[in-house]
Amino acid sequence: MAGLSGRKIAVLATDGVEQVELTEPVRALKAASADVVVIAPKGGRIQGMNHHDKGDRLTVDQEIATASPDRFDALVLPGGVANPDTLRTIPEAVAFVRHFVQTNKPVAAICHGPWTLIEADGVRGRRMTSWPSLRTDLRNAGATWEDKSVVVDGMLVTSRKPDDLPDFCREMTRLFGGASAQRAA
Repeated sequence: MAGLSGRKIAVLATDGVEQVELTEPVRALKAASADVVVIAPKGGRIQGMNHHDKGDRLTVDQEIATASPDRFDALVLPGGVANPDTLRTIPEAVAFVRHFVQTNKPVAAICHGPWTLIEADGVRGRRMTSWPSLRTDLRNAGATWEDKSVVVDGMLVTSRKPDDLPDFCREMTRLFGGASAQRAA
């Protein structure tokens, strides 16, 4: 599949990222010929998690301080509890996410990933899903929460948990490819 050839996709994460929620979307995007860049607050490696247990140390491609959001076509926000909870406290990370919201570029967020979207004021009026514990946070921020494996609302695709990754990756790739075609037209 060459649906995302020439498209540059940012994956924003930090220590505590749910490992499979980063690695599986990256795998799917690369399989679709996208140029994928893992961005984090610090360079080197970030700590992946397998639920509550430490996973692998994952390679960071670029630090947020040097990443310009206008150079990317779409954004992926993986979950894990600590990952988005930390990112939403980092002004540069929130500003990076806000750029995608304000310019209506496609965003894919899974599990706890929508926490960062809340901080970037990117959920008001949107239909979304997430890990169930974010339901009230999302509703309080103006979103309509749905208990589905994947929800697509315009340029936003969201999923609940690692078990939803097949649906998430399929819809993320479809959205990013469709958005690419719309932008080229």
